[in-house]
Amino acid sequence: MDVGPLSPGTRQRLLQGQMGSLPAPSSSNAVVIFISSTVSDMDTEREALQCTAYPEVQSFCQKHGLAFEAVDLRWGIPNTQATDYLTTELCLEELERCQKTSVGPAFVALLGDQYGPCPVPQRIEEKEWEALRAQLTSRPRDLELVTRHFQRDDNTIPPTYVLQPPGSGVVPGPEEATLTSVLRGGAQEAWRLGLISQEQWMCYHRSVIEWEIEHGLLNSARGDQGATVFLRDVQDLSKHILDDCCLKMVDRLADGCLDTNAQSLLSGLKGRILDAQPGALKSHHLPWSRDLVNPKNKTHARYLKQLSEQFVARTNHQVLEQLRELELARQELGWLYQEIRHHLWQSTESTKVFCGHQELLAQLKQRLRQDESRTHTPLVLFGPPGIGKTSLMCKLAQQVPELLGHKTVAVLRLLGTSKLSLDARSLLRSLSFQLCLAYGLPLPPAQVLEAHSRVGHFFHILLHTVSQRNFESLVLLLDSVDDLDSIRHTPRVSWLPLKCPPRVHLILSACSGQQVLCNLQQTLKDPSAYWEVKALSGSQGQEFIQLLLAAERRMLSPGQRDVLWASLPECGHPGRLRLAFEEARKWASFTVPVPLATTAEEATHQFCIRLEETHGQLLVARVLGYIVSSRYGLSEAELKDVLSLDDEVLQAVYRDWTPPSKELLRFPPLLWVRLRRDLGHCLVRRPVDGCILLAIAHRQLSQVIQVRYLSGPERAKRHGVLAEFFSGAWSQGIKKLITLPLVGKPLNLDRKVAPQPLWFSGTVANWRKLTELPFHLLHAGCLEELKQEVLGNMSWISCRGISGGIEDLLDDFDMCAPHMDSPEVYLVREAIQLCRPAVELRGLEKSILYTELLARLLFFATSHPAMIGQLCQQAQSWFRACPYPMLVPLAGFLQPPGGPLRATLTGCHKGITAIAWSLEEKLLVVGTQDGTMVVWDVEEQQVVHVLMGHTAEVRCVRVFAQGTLAISASKDHTLRLWSLLSGQEKATILDGGSPNPTEQQGWDLHVDEIKNVVYSTSGTKINVWDLETSKLVFCITGDASDPWVCVALLAAQGLLLALTEGGQVSLWSSAVGKLQEKHQLCSIKEETPTCAVSIQTRARLVVGFSSGSVALVCAGEDRLLEKLPEAVGFLAVSEDDSLLAVGFGRCVRVFLADSQDFHRFMATDLEHEDVVETAVLGPENNLIITASRDALIQAWDLRSTQKPPSPTPFLDRTGLATVSHHGSYVYFPKVGDKNKVTIWDLAEGEEQDSLDTSNEVCCLEVAEQTKLLFTGLVSGIVLVFPLNSRQDVLCIPPPEARKAVNCMSVSKSEDRLAIAYDNIVLVLDISPGDLCPAIEGPTYTFYTQLPETIVRVAVLADYRVVYGMSDGSLFLYDCAQSKVFPLEAHGSRVSCVEVSHREQLAVSGAEDALLCLWDLQACREKFKMSYESSYCRGVRCACFSKDDKHVFTGMEDRSIIAWSALDGTLLAVQFVHAVVNRIIPTSNGFMAPTSHGYLIRERFQCPSARASQQDPLKNFKKAVWLIKTRQREDLAEAEAPQDAEPVAVEGKESKSNKHSQVCLIL
Repeated sequence: MDVGPLSPGTRQRLLQGQMGSLPAPSSSNAVVIFISSTVSDMDTEREALQCTAYPEVQSFCQKHGLAFEAVDLRWGIPNTQATDYLTTELCLEELERCQKTSVGPAFVALLGDQYGPCPVPQRIEEKEWEALRAQLTSRPRDLELVTRHFQRDDNTIPPTYVLQPPGSGVVPGPEEATLTSVLRGGAQEAWRLGLISQEQWMCYHRSVIEWEIEHGLLNSARGDQGATVFLRDVQDLSKHILDDCCLKMVDRLADGCLDTNAQSLLSGLKGRILDAQPGALKSHHLPWSRDLVNPKNKTHARYLKQLSEQFVARTNHQVLEQLRELELARQELGWLYQEIRHHLWQSTESTKVFCGHQELLAQLKQRLRQDESRTHTPLVLFGPPGIGKTSLMCKLAQQVPELLGHKTVAVLRLLGTSKLSLDARSLLRSLSFQLCLAYGLPLPPAQVLEAHSRVGHFFHILLHTVSQRNFESLVLLLDSVDDLDSIRHTPRVSWLPLKCPPRVHLILSACSGQQVLCNLQQTLKDPSAYWEVKALSGSQGQEFIQLLLAAERRMLSPGQRDVLWASLPECGHPGRLRLAFEEARKWASFTVPVPLATTAEEATHQFCIRLEETHGQLLVARVLGYIVSSRYGLSEAELKDVLSLDDEVLQAVYRDWTPPSKELLRFPPLLWVRLRRDLGHCLVRRPVDGCILLAIAHRQLSQVIQVRYLSGPERAKRHGVLAEFFSGAWSQGIKKLITLPLVGKPLNLDRKVAPQPLWFSGTVANWRKLTELPFHLLHAGCLEELKQEVLGNMSWISCRGISGGIEDLLDDFDMCAPHMDSPEVYLVREAIQLCRPAVELRGLEKSILYTELLARLLFFATSHPAMIGQLCQQAQSWFRACPYPMLVPLAGFLQPPGGPLRATLTGCHKGITAIAWSLEEKLLVVGTQDGTMVVWDVEEQQVVHVLMGHTAEVRCVRVFAQGTLAISASKDHTLRLWSLLSGQEKATILDGGSPNPTEQQGWDLHVDEIKNVVYSTSGTKINVWDLETSKLVFCITGDASDPWVCVALLAAQGLLLALTEGGQVSLWSSAVGKLQEKHQLCSIKEETPTCAVSIQTRARLVVGFSSGSVALVCAGEDRLLEKLPEAVGFLAVSEDDSLLAVGFGRCVRVFLADSQDFHRFMATDLEHEDVVETAVLGPENNLIITASRDALIQAWDLRSTQKPPSPTPFLDRTGLATVSHHGSYVYFPKVGDKNKVTIWDLAEGEEQDSLDTSNEVCCLEVAEQTKLLFTGLVSGIVLVFPLNSRQDVLCIPPPEARKAVNCMSVSKSEDRLAIAYDNIVLVLDISPGDLCPAIEGPTYTFYTQLPETIVRVAVLADYRVVYGMSDGSLFLYDCAQSKVFPLEAHGSRVSCVEVSHREQLAVSGAEDALLCLWDLQACREKFKMSYESSYCRGVRCACFSKDDKHVFTGMEDRSIIAWSALDGTLLAVQFVHAVVNRIIPTSNGFMAPTSHGYLIRERFQCPSARASQQDPLKNFKKAVWLIKTRQREDLAEAEAPQDAEPVAVEGKESKSNKHSQVCLIL
């Protein structure tokens, strides 16, 4: 196996598409060992290795990501058949395969006291034959014997003499045994005379085992590094060599006499091994015993045990040594170079014989020259299977550099022949990497690679980037797009660029008559893009076969050629011709051929029949059936394991003889090797999942196999056996019953198949099981097992997700769910889909996936116990066993599946500014801040087109012409018309605009398809453009001092309705632009219009305003529809005007039209985490797409309103929510009426009651023990509500200065209350009362005398108060002693202050993400911590755990972190998708209400042993946790010279508190 690294020059040639003289790539991750031994001498040794050694080595290899295969061709067949079948040529071919593919050891010989028979050569070349014949002329009988066994074949070049097989007309006689000795004698004499070489002489004097040792060890370049010989040396054997008990141990002649010549050759072989490779020889010395070969003999049993142990140790050592070499030779992006080498090597092999298609090749080259300097369509080659498309594509790839220049990059992919070319995601990833490296461009960033949509977007942009370089051409050749998984299952080729820029060429090939070609024709409309590959002419067909024969150094006799041509009249189908060649190349000159089939299908059936006649119908049917039934193919080791599980196959194999072992039962490998040899070019090897898999090379053969062997129930049976294998049902010693014909009773035998755990080690996943098992369970009809063991198995989900990514996991669900009547499967699938943003932001790690799914599925654990309940239990069990600190969800708190949110699209958009929906084509057109427009297929969640043209922000997009065209308006003052089918720009209109770029302008577009015009609004102009001519029809100019906010087209009335910033409504004729009417809005006063949308069916306009009003405007009147809490940002209406979407702040509210008005459609608003910029309603009014400022596009299902998720989230728009009764009730200001406090019952999911405060609420606090709710009002009053009764409300009046309450705090013992205003703090006592606690005081009141305001406060039982200021200052005030202690200030506004339960510590946080832990006794900082992530910075809230050992902190980036109060160590980080403004500690964790309306309940488990702690941020991108301890700072200050300048720690300057504060007691 070649392990050397590639030189820089070689890598560059590969990137440019030049194979050069590199050897065939080896991408195998397998240890394949050829086991050599004589046929009968080492039976017990081979069985011992099978039983004990192979499983251990297999387990070792699997842990290192390697497969293991032992190739013992002598296993499982009787000696007579082994002698007949085991030709030297066959054994050496198999040995060579092992050496080429094995990682580490490839050869093991078991050598005892048998040399084995020297086989008669199968073929003797003419010159050698004449030399032998000359020596036998004087011995007529010997000459006659030899000529009777050999027949001349003139079809080989040069002619050869072929040994005739037994039963082919040769009558065996007594002289048969002398054939070998006769040939040896002739060869000896010919060699002595110099007529033949020593190598030719050896062919008559060597046994098979010596040939194997010669090639496997003595002539191997790796020597003893890849080979071992285990020698069994029986002491004093020579004294007993004539005993009967030695018959099997030594070579005997036919008459029973000792074969002294064989023993002499054996002795010489052992000597050669010892001299040449002593390190490879491992000897075992055994004392003589009459029952030596009996395993019950203790000495022999001990020897077998030592042999197995030595085999394991030696093999494992060789594997490790090879892995070290591979690691040293490993190069960056080695997977990419391996992929390129694979396709280039396949290309070289495919074009070794190329005939015909020269005219088509010349036409294609001419077309490439013509397209070189212009924008053009991709080219598609099509034709029936086997017509020669692949060889034509490969030939074109090789000639491209000569055609377009030596710097041309030719990228070839033979799709479906490797794992990275099986699906669009992997394909685009490898193409993007190759193009970036070939052109010296930056590699795709990690955030691009995490989502398929981003990779597609990146690929499109990459092609344009390459084109703009202007000096290098690119040719992409993608052969057989039918074999891409994603294309076969979708009607649209979403990643395909439908126009190629100059110097970029894309050529595809597809099969005619297939759905994929139809899909391409629906997308690529240009007829000139399609090039049919036609059959060869009759003469070209004959030339093709002649070339194939010449490449194999064969020919045909005239009579055979006549038969062949007669069977192929005018046949020019290369696939059919190759099948004919495969048949004809086996003809010897003395063969009388039978007529061949005339069609490709008949020839394929004929081929299968010939295989059945040679190997048996059952074996052929099962081998081919299993290969075709597999998802991507089977490795040879897997195929032999599967055949070993097929009872019918084993019963057929062991029909005439019994298996060699009483403990295990396996399929004999020799039978497979013979069949594989006869399959020849019908099998293709493809690298998938680190293995070399066998697949059927020709589509025609696959179809015939399905008809012949997989019809009816047979298909499900094959999938059933494959499912048993990949599930590991019969591995690891589990025995399976079978009844063999010659035994007559059931046998319970171990099949010794490979074990199938999900993980081979902590980092090595079982890729083959993950890929194949769901596929086979589904097609075997084992749906319940599929549901329980795969889709409903948390271990499976996490393994599949972590090893393959979220996309592979979703692919499994998408494959299986449509065939299963199971709502739980869809819920789990949707929950995984909802995890995508967290995974893309934070990385996919097991704890993240378990947390995400558990926090979403716990809502349904009770209602769906069978699947979802089990999943939740499995997740909880994993958390309990986890050795690391973890935050464990105790209840659902993330957006649950089944709710309105369906998907989040996270493409590469920077600021989404406009979206439009193509209803008919189900496409979403997105405009962005940088001028790029992206077209999405929403169903597939893939990018279809990237529309490049605008140079500034896209402001508006409209789709028309039945969803096939779009027009966009941009700040670059152009309108661009696009085809959504081709992705190409059709026209550009220079729309003018204000010369002042800072002037506020409104953009709007309206298309009148009847008049074929577009109305474009910009600032104070309405331009009307003819869509066909791009000419201006007329222009309407408004008042420059009162620009238009929005314009609506009322097509049915022939009117344009315009609204200005000042609220003036004007009506214009849409035909000529004449003013019809003007009036002023009357329903809305003192508000500025912000947006509007027309209701065409009612000839009205819905207008949004700056203070949240929504009004309905028509000719002559207007009225208020709704009052929203924030300014209206946008309005959108459905196609039929029945639904209205209103965006305000981070929310979208949906309204439904009735006969007169609009009323609220959904109970809850749709909420983003950032400001929503735009929205569009989908087809059939069942979907709404919203886009926010943080570049997230979210798809919401409007049908889910009929069955809302449980529980219903509460609606807190203020971030003030607090909880009581251990999380049973939530309190927050009422939506739409902040003078009331809503009491929300979490268990029922509904409002239980509300409290009237008569003034706006600005802060809330709950005293859990005393059951009091404190409400701070903007008037400065604090109202105290008893929670367990409706008694009189207590009122705490404000101080003299009437200001709003800024914040409040209740002490941990709930006996003190602090109320903070801008610069005044009141401290009151809470004391027990008869009916409810009493509030007394204020006991202390103090004034800060600072210009900054108090923003956070915490009170202690001993009347000390910690408070933070708006500028970051922090103070501790002791009320009893009237002393203030300045604490070191934060660098920005203080966002939280919390005191520990024992009141010895305090934690403060600020908006700059800095956290400080304070020792309240010493009034000094213990340490400070900084948590920064790439997403955003800042601390929102914090609390201590009940034991004060840990601190839980809610961060601005929507995560919660847990850290140690002992040393500041970060222990756990959890992304919760929502902002948390309050955290309440519980006995084992905390509760926290979120901005999404759910209550987080979590348990924090922290193992006492901290040595095993992992890095909580290892998967968090660009997140940093820094700790600065007080002890280190003090030590630094003590050691620093007195005149030294202060040094910033951790790269940040600390901010000292410079305020000299005096607090006045009032």
